[in-house]
Amino acid sequence: MSEFDLVIRNGTVLDGTGADPIKADVAVSGGLIVAVGAFDGKGAEEIDATGLIVTPGFVDTHTHYDGQAIWSDRLLPSTQHGVTTAILGNCGVGFAPCRKQDHEELVCLMEGVEDIPEIVLTEGLSWDWETFPEYLDALERRPRDIDVGAYLPHSPLRVYVMGERAVRREEATEEDLKQMRQIVREAIDVGALGFATSRVTSHRNSRGEAIPTYESDFAELHAISGALKEADSGIIQVVPNIDKDRVKQELFDLGDVARRSGRPIMMSFAQYHDDPAGWRDNIAIINDLNREDGLTFQAQVHTRSTCALLGFDASTNPFALCPSYLAIADLPLAERMAELRKPEIRAKLLGETPVDTGHPMFGVMRRFGAMFPLGADPDYEPRPEESIAARAAAAGVTPEEMAYDLLLEDDGKALFLMPLANYADGDLEAVREIMLNDDTLIGLGDGGAHYGVVCDAGYPTFMLTYWARDRASGKLPLSWVIHAMTQQPAQAVGLNDRGVIAPGYKADINVIDYEGLKLHRPFTVRDLPNGGRRLTDVPEGYRATILSGHITWRDGIPTGALPGRLIRGSQQRLAA
Repeated sequence: MSEFDLVIRNGTVLDGTGADPIKADVAVSGGLIVAVGAFDGKGAEEIDATGLIVTPGFVDTHTHYDGQAIWSDRLLPSTQHGVTTAILGNCGVGFAPCRKQDHEELVCLMEGVEDIPEIVLTEGLSWDWETFPEYLDALERRPRDIDVGAYLPHSPLRVYVMGERAVRREEATEEDLKQMRQIVREAIDVGALGFATSRVTSHRNSRGEAIPTYESDFAELHAISGALKEADSGIIQVVPNIDKDRVKQELFDLGDVARRSGRPIMMSFAQYHDDPAGWRDNIAIINDLNREDGLTFQAQVHTRSTCALLGFDASTNPFALCPSYLAIADLPLAERMAELRKPEIRAKLLGETPVDTGHPMFGVMRRFGAMFPLGADPDYEPRPEESIAARAAAAGVTPEEMAYDLLLEDDGKALFLMPLANYADGDLEAVREIMLNDDTLIGLGDGGAHYGVVCDAGYPTFMLTYWARDRASGKLPLSWVIHAMTQQPAQAVGLNDRGVIAPGYKADINVIDYEGLKLHRPFTVRDLPNGGRRLTDVPEGYRATILSGHITWRDGIPTGALPGRLIRGSQQRLAA
């Protein structure tokens, strides 16, 4: 008779705490880790991890799977990259609370802010909820291959309480604030992990209008965060106004929210190209607020450049808004490519100017000096001399000609990488320095959003392959990288039951062929509702991903096990 449900034998264990790796066996029973090291007893199932690393499951605190978690039992691509916990509701957008008459408005918001097509949401959302507690119940009803938790998002809350006045961004009345606070407290009481909002200019609905929370008065945030203070629970997640003339005051104002509420602030953070050195002052403000004022204020940064992917099989490309391309844009890819290969079509497109249709990428989609081909072995830290503009100059052609011909490659599946942030200096040194700051968290993979133009949810694999293993200089210690993707983010959102390989912790575990781990170039699949398109990347090297003691993925193939559950509120480690 087996003593354990599962035993992982002979692996190199990186336990998630940042400690040095050790050679050990790991035993699992009842969904928990029960022994690490040398012990007697066999498992009903055993995994030979000789030559492999064994890590906690990765915790992604910034995703937008609010819709995908309703219509799908697999949160791809995150779960293919070893993520076992995902937090929804970020950036203050989502689908609850919501009255029936406001369904269209929230779809419009998510389509605009997170680039999820309206038809995908219309077809995929069941809308069998109105209140936030009912939305959590809907999440709980579906088994999946990952655990999910959720913040209550500010924009739906505002629309629910204020209706059209919220869409017009009117100031909330005292009665509005009272209702919002009550709804937030109710959400925290039934398991919301916090409250999320956005104040950034670029977040707009699909009509091009600023989101309901843009420039909302800080009195509103104080009123809402008062509900978290009252409950003594929950995170305040914020995308701040990043205008270089306003961001510093924004940080001080957010610090005041943290001070008065006593609750942690988690803020999106980056190096912005219009103010390349500004991040240093901004992180110094956060450091001072934490050290001098005793706050918990964490800046969340992506692990590479925040970038768009452009191509004929992606949502957009440098020619997407040219009249001749718009005329064929809805053709299937093969038919579109046949047209684009015609000399007369090429000549017309190269001579046309894009039309400003209000597309959010209009202003940047022809910045050829900051656009790079993304090869089969993707380079996410390309040198400036590899840009489309530089290649064109070396070849004696225009950037448009170079871009057009490169995008025809691979039957139209070629992609360009266009850094939008975290790459102002032409390398990732700023990202490295930000990640290593004491008051930052890594993340911002945005899984479930920007389906046709961003594919960053595979950042755990990038961290392991590039930052820990392959970068020529400035590598990061593997034990640090694992800690930064497991225990650290788990603790940041109050999930103290996971992120560590030790007795008493939840048995969320990855078994990884570290030396064989490989990140491929993203590609397009059409598996969303109504055949919607998304970019994905499928790595090599994940031998097994284990959730609550069940193997959910083995060698890149789903096993069919769906033990994932809704997380309600903060969690504590169970007794060993």
